[in-house]
Amino acid sequence: MPVQSAHNEISYAPAVSLPDLQGVTQSLAQLRDGAISVVFFSCNHCPYVQWIEQEVGRLAHELSSVSWIAICSNDTNNYPEDGIAGLLDQRHRAQWNFPYLIDSDQNVAHQFGAVCTPDFFVFAPDSTLIYRGAFDSSRPNSDTVITGEYLRAAVECAAQGTTFTGGAPSLGCGIKWSE
Repeated sequence: MPVQSAHNEISYAPAVSLPDLQGVTQSLAQLRDGAISVVFFSCNHCPYVQWIEQEVGRLAHELSSVSWIAICSNDTNNYPEDGIAGLLDQRHRAQWNFPYLIDSDQNVAHQFGAVCTPDFFVFAPDSTLIYRGAFDSSRPNSDTVITGEYLRAAVECAAQGTTFTGGAPSLGCGIKWSE
């Protein structure tokens, strides 16, 4: 059963550091580097992520001035396909040329209030949250074309310094919490 995000738990990007797929600790603030940023919770096994992952890669390439950061917070003991090997495969398959961070203790997911994958957060250069929600209106195995319209519009609002009021709550697989 899919999980949907509720209200925004945060209004600014948290100051956190996590290891990337090579084990190097990365600071979210340094990766964002004062730019508009898209931070999203992801994983390898979820069909909702797999449905959009190619378009996420294309949009990240198109919007290359935006800082893109993926975070996997899933419990890899019970979901080994979301371990480093699976995430490296996904990153290659989806052509993601941006950092993929590992939140093994799940503290960052809790700080963000993330509940599902995918769960997108768009931040302005000053770290203000512009949007939290879905990539677009498409769903796995639907007839709706994957466009990234919500995320694209939120990034455009961030670039113009305006508020984004559109979009929809994130919908996907629940984050696989450790027991």
